Order: sequence, then structure tokens, then C-alpha cells
Amino acid sequence: MKHQYFKYIGTVILLIAFAFTSKAQQTVVNGTVTDATTKETLPYVSFLITGTEKGGRTDADGQYSITISDDHTQIKFSYVGYKSVVKTIVPGKTQTIDVQLQSETTQMDEVVITAGKKPKYKNKDNPAVALIRNVIANKPKNRMDHYDFVEYKKYERMMFSMSNLSDKFKNKRIFRNYKFLFQEQDSTKIGGKTMLPVFQQEKLSNNYFRKSPEKLKTIIVADKRVNFDERFIDNQGLTTYFDRMYQDIDIYDNNISVVSNQLLSPIADGAPTFYKFFITDTIQNHNPKLVELSFMPRNNTDLLFEGKLYITLDGNYAVQNAYLTVNKDINLNFVRALEAKLDFEQNPDKRYHLSKSNLIVDFGLSKKGGTGFTGERTVNFKDYQINKPHPDTTYYGSAVPVVVADATKRSEEFWADNRPEALSATNLKVYSNLDTLQTIPSFKRTMDVVTLFFAGYKDFGPFEMGPVNTFYSFNSVEGFRLRLGGRTTPALSKRYYFETYAAYGFNDTKWKYFLSGTYSLNNKSIYAFPQNYLRASFQRDTKIPGQELQFVQEDNFLLSFKRGENDMMLYNDFYRIDYVHEFENHFSYSLGLRKWNQTPAGSLYFASSRDNNLIKTNSISTSEISLQLRYAPHEKFYQGKVYRTPLVDKYPIFNFRYTAGIKGVLGGEYNYHNFMGSVDKRFYLSQFGYTDVTLEGAYILGKVPFPLLSIHRANQTYAYQLQSYNLMNFLEFVSDHYASINIDQNFNGFFFNKIPLLKKLKLREVMSFKALYGGLRNENNPAVNNSAMQFVLNQDGVPITNSLSRDPYIEGSVGVGNIFKLLRVDLVKRFTYLDNPMVSEWGIRARVKFDF
Repeated sequence: MKHQYFKYIGTVILLIAFAFTSKAQQTVVNGTVTDATTKETLPYVSFLITGTEKGGRTDADGQYSITISDDHTQIKFSYVGYKSVVKTIVPGKTQTIDVQLQSETTQMDEVVITAGKKPKYKNKDNPAVALIRNVIANKPKNRMDHYDFVEYKKYERMMFSMSNLSDKFKNKRIFRNYKFLFQEQDSTKIGGKTMLPVFQQEKLSNNYFRKSPEKLKTIIVADKRVNFDERFIDNQGLTTYFDRMYQDIDIYDNNISVVSNQLLSPIADGAPTFYKFFITDTIQNHNPKLVELSFMPRNNTDLLFEGKLYITLDGNYAVQNAYLTVNKDINLNFVRALEAKLDFEQNPDKRYHLSKSNLIVDFGLSKKGGTGFTGERTVNFKDYQINKPHPDTTYYGSAVPVVVADATKRSEEFWADNRPEALSATNLKVYSNLDTLQTIPSFKRTMDVVTLFFAGYKDFGPFEMGPVNTFYSFNSVEGFRLRLGGRTTPALSKRYYFETYAAYGFNDTKWKYFLSGTYSLNNKSIYAFPQNYLRASFQRDTKIPGQELQFVQEDNFLLSFKRGENDMMLYNDFYRIDYVHEFENHFSYSLGLRKWNQTPAGSLYFASSRDNNLIKTNSISTSEISLQLRYAPHEKFYQGKVYRTPLVDKYPIFNFRYTAGIKGVLGGEYNYHNFMGSVDKRFYLSQFGYTDVTLEGAYILGKVPFPLLSIHRANQTYAYQLQSYNLMNFLEFVSDHYASINIDQNFNGFFFNKIPLLKKLKLREVMSFKALYGGLRNENNPAVNNSAMQFVLNQDGVPITNSLSRDPYIEGSVGVGNIFKLLRVDLVKRFTYLDNPMVSEWGIRARVKFDF
């Protein structure tokens, strides 16, 4: 027994000794290759262990690494246009050998050079263009969807930092407690020498692709990120916003999404029309042989890349490496530098898949310098397997990534074992540093002020007051209006939420108020996706008939400024019960019960005709039930304090709403059925920008007074509103059936970029077209039915409310966007119904839009 014990111990010792001996025999060599004169790193330099076939190439940063087990003592570096260099290596050790290559020069006799006309670039008979056309022709077989099945593991890391910080900034008094947060890096790198990390996230996922029917299933197995106090920042919304700005780069797509813009890929089908291509190198000693293809935009301000591609000459014409950047004059706001590097690895069938991508974007108000922000996203792909089918259950479910239960609870040991590349010591500290930062009182006070300024709410723990931009406003009916309100937060309860406000108009001397109570059915914030809640509310307030706003409060101070006469308003009393249920696939439905009482205010009145006399009615009461369906596949949004803002993408959004009025229930006076449907879709047009299209239609069954008809969205403010008719007056048109189309075209500077002096201003062209076709059945039209509620007359006895006749309402606009990088100004023209009272044929409207 004792003998067996010592034999076991001896075996373990021998195994350990063998392991250390084997490790000691390994030789690890790494380093960086640079140009001896310029000191710039050299990508894709070939290196070879002398006397063997073992070697490789440096990456896009000029870095290399190789591990060998034999006793070889030399490594050779070679690069077209440079002298080869041989370095000595020490067997059995890990060593760093940095290499500087000298450019080759040839001694020549004296020659006389005379200036000649620079040949004009052309695609015809251009070998570089012929090569890129071969790449384009072979794209289908080099894409992932060429295979029936693909699976891989994916690692993502997102880092966001304040960048290009000066010593003066770093030494400010406000940062005296935060010195531990700053990072130092090589001053030549994007972002400058000193950076201040403010966000970091890592994700590990398993991904399964099936070609038919096409499906990509993603299972997130680990998720680690900086978590900020939810009172100040929505962490999930922040992640969604960064994911939208930094999407995966697929070089084989015609368009590549970067910072919410689409840039034409250098191997897009139409790339030779917009890019210039040059063969700048041939790498002979690589298997397969590679061609370095440099490219640049024909117009520097267009949304295009410039950089280098490394193309295989093995018949596949695949991209093996890519370096993408943008011209300094590109019509892209707030972007000071952009750099993307893509590395590909070979599949068993000799084709290539993306193995690593790195995207860095440096943002700043000024491109010439100063403090800014730098975002870096690194993605690694490993364990790439092709045509290995899984059971159908693997691909079931929606395309929304599935997060495993303990994904956010992975240990440090798990991350250390599963990261494809170890994090630097400084990046590892980012999580703990930012956790510490949030405990510092001065930081909390700063975030409190920032939240009040941007979100409009002042946090008091379980209750927050706001939004501040509604505290003061004015209109012709209420005059000077004061409002004060707020709502509870998850700090009070994650199940129960209450919201309230009170407002007072000094002209009409009336109080308005709102109170709601909401119960969360999924124990999540009622503002978080997916929503599932039950709400009861009461509201007594004013409303302008026909004013529909998106993501803006109606009593926002800036909307107090209006054109023309707009003293027709409603006092509304709403008693409501609503149930909302969203699903992970972005389908949602809501059920509602509403008692609604409308009382006219200002010059608005309700009246019916009897014996040629107007008989006025004090109010209209209705009781309604409603069902609303919404489907927004792949929708992403940023969650704000009051509402969430969708991040518009290429996927359509479908809406359907049915509302039924019930007479005799809870005081309801009318029976009717209202059906409404709409589709919203953005079409990306590559270099021609994008087009937003909305189709909408509705039909109302039943005899109803005009306040219950479809009051078409009008706009009497000076702001350009995308979904409203900007030269239509409030309450000008009503319908019981209608169809409409709204087209908004953004050219992203495609034409202005071609005008020599104008292109320096980075302006962008916009156009819009809006058409509305509808009408009233005789039973709802007071012009042919005296028993219908009469339209409002102006002082001259002319109706200010109309039904649409055989002609549609049409308006259009042309405009200039990106003025001072923030402002869009449209010249709007109204084409029809110009004889209606108090209308304008022309108008100028402005819209503030922050966009890259």
C-alpha cells in the first residue's frame, strides 16, 4: 500500500517535471516591426524561422508573435520595398524582438525630370479595378451565408473614454479625487496620450447560423459591464446606443453601418463608381499570394472609406485583411478619427472567415483638437465550424439574443480563462475604478446636475420632480401657465408607480391636473423593455385639436410660440384603464377602457343646426374600448427618463388600432368603430442617403360629431415636424376615412459635396413630400346633413374646418440640413386648398437634430 502511495507521488512529480521541461523548451518570440525612418508600424510584414517553413505575418498594427519548440536561432523579416533583416533568437526563452526595416534605395546616374501632365484616373484597362471586380464577383462564396450551417464563439469588448485630455484638464480641482481613473497611452494613438475611461463592457456568446430557413441564434453566456446608478443612467439603454453606433463590420455588405451612418463598402457592387483603386504591393512569400490594394474616395467629402485591402490570389479573391479609415474632409459630424482593422482566418475549405475586428472612433466638437470621446470595440471569433448541423430546437425562438440566467455573475477566473486576449492591467481596473467613482459624493452631485439638465428631472430618491421644461408655458386660452409635477422611482417600489402634476392658467383661472397609478406585472420598471403593466389614470387638461407630438410634452415651453390664430382648444377629462404587454420579439398589444369628456375652449364651440340656427352644446361624452397591436422587429431604442426614443433602422414598424365607442355605458353618447393602421420604413440608398416612408390609413364607422373624427395632424409652430402637415392649420381638415403617404428624403450631402466651395460647409440636402387623401360620408358632413355637428365658423361666417374633396392635400419641402451641425431649415410649399381661410402657401420651418 505504502509502495503504491510513493509510486503515485513519483508519477505526479515526473508529470510536473515533464510539463515544466516541455514548457522550458518552447521558444516564444514577439515584437513590433516599424519603418526605420518614419517609425510607423508596418502591417503584414512576412517573417520566417530560418531553416524551416514556420512563420507568419505581422498584424495591422505591425505586431507579431510565434511559438516554436525546436532549437532554431534565427528569424528573418522581409517586406516588399524594404531590406530583409535577420535577427538572432535565444532558444527556450520568451523574448521581445522589435525590428526596424530600412527602405531599399537604388543608386542611379543623374537624370533630368520634366514635369508632365498627371494621367487621369480611369477604370478602363486598370488592373486594380479588374482585381476589385473579381473580388465583387466572388463575394457570394466568401460570405457566411454561403454555408448551410455555421457556428462560432464571439467575444466583444466595448470601451468608451474621454480622450485627448490635457494636463491642465487632468489637474483641475474637480478631479483631485479621481486621479486613479486616468490612463496613459502612446501619444500617437487615436485618443491622445491621456484618457479617462467612463464605460466598459464585455460579452461572450455562442452563435448558430442556419441558411434555410435563414436564422442566426445568439446565446449570451457571459456579460460584464460597468453599471451606473439607475437614477442617472439607463445601463441597458446605454449599451443599446453603443451597439447601434458600433455594429459588426461585414466587409462583404454593400453598406457598412458606422456611428449611425451607412458608408459604402470598398467591395460593394458599385464601388468602382465611387472609389479609386491602386495596386500598391504584392506579397509573394505568403501562401496564398496576396495583393495589397489601396483605395480612396473619388470625392473626399462623400460617406466613403479609404485604406487598404489584402486580396488572396488563390481563385477565391477573398479579403484576408483590411484597414479602413476615413478622409479628414468626410461629411461626418463630430468624428475626428476613425480606424477599423479586420483580420481573417482560413476555413478547412480554404475560404476565409472574419477572426478579429477592431473599430476605434474619436469624437469631438472640433476636429482640430481639444477634449473629446473615444469609443473602441474589439470583436474576436473563434471555434469557427462550418456545415455542422444542430437539431432544429437550437434555432427556435426570436432573433433577439438569449441571455443565460447567470451571464452577469461570471467569476474573474471564468473571464480570465475565456477572453481570447488578456486585458491590460489598466483596463482590468476600469470596472473597480468606476464602481469606486460612484461612491464619491462630488461625483453624485455632478451627475445630479447633469441629469436635471439633460433629462429634466430632479431626483429625491423615491420621488423625482419634473420635467422642468414644462414648468412654464403660455397659450392664448390659459395665458401664463405654471405646472409642477413628478413621479415615483424604483427606489420606492419596483411594482407600484405613481405620477402626478398640477397646472394653473392665469387667464382662464382653471386648475388642470393628472394622477396615475401603475402596477408592474413582471416586477420590472414600467419604462424598461419588455413592458407589462396595468395603469389607471385621470387627467383634466387642455389640448389643441389636431396637434400630435412625438417625444415632446405638449406644454413644452418652446411650443408656446405659434403662428397665426390658435385659440381653439379643448378641456379634456380622461378616465382611463390601460393594460400593456410587450414581448421579446417586439410584438406588443394594449387594451384600454376610456371615458372621455370634451368641452370647447377659446373660439372653439360645439353646435348643431336647427331651423337655420346654431344650437350650442356644452360638451361631448364618450366611452371607448380599444385594442392596439404593434410589431417592430429588431427595434432598438434608448430609454430616457420620460419615454424611450427608438433608434431608427431599416426594419419596418407596423401599427394597428381599433377603437369602439359604446353608447349608454358610463355616459357615452355615441356608437362608432375606428380602424387605423400604419407602416413606417426607412430605406437606405447607399450614397444617396436614406428615405423615411410612412403609409397610414383609417376608417370610422358610425355617425359622430367632428371632434371624434380623424382630425389631421397640423402644425402652427415654427418647428418642422416630420409627422405633421407643416402648412395645415389646427382643425383645418377632418375625415372619417383617409389614406396618406409621407416621404422624407435625406441625401446626406451627396450633391452639395460635389460643389467645390459649398462642400466645405458640410451641408446636407433634404426633401419631403406629404399627401393626404380622404373625405366625409354624408352622415358626418354638415355641408349636406344638417343633423351633423356643424363646423366652426370664423368671424366672417366661413367654416375654418373642412372635409377633403376629390383633391388630396399636398405639401412638399426642400431644405438644407446640418447647418452648424445641428440645424435643418426647410422651405415648405402647400400645393392644394389655397383658398381656405388663413392659410399660407409658403413657409420656413426649422428643426434641431443632433446627428453624426
